Amino acid sequence: KRVLMADPPQNARVKYEPEFSGAGWAAPPLRPWCARLLEAGSRVGFSRPLAKMAMGGSIPFMGMLGEMFPSAQFCITGVLGPQSNAHGPNEFLHIDYTKRLTLGITRVIWGHSHDHRDD
Repeated sequence: KRVLMADPPQNARVKYEPEFSGAGWAAPPLRPWCARLLEAGSRVGFSRPLAKMAMGGSIPFMGMLGEMFPSAQFCITGVLGPQSNAHGPNEFLHIDYTKRLTLGITRVIWGHSHDHRDD
């Protein structure tokens, strides 16, 4: 609240009224088999090594899934490509990025059904 209200631009009036808060969630460390599959999917879809970014940890659904399935591995992703402006009035899908992500995730799913080793 303090940061949001500290210095509003152009003398704007700012009102902060939080509606609710939710528990955060942190994914468990990747097991080797999952890391291998995600790496393979990244190489197939993007011709690059796996890159990870921790965002969306406040998504309530993930906390619920994490509690229900504590030993599960999660691959949570979206199709926010270059300049897609998430949740903005001009939000859109970047078609090339979406195709590449779909290809990569397909490789992960195929690999899990063929190569899965619980290590």
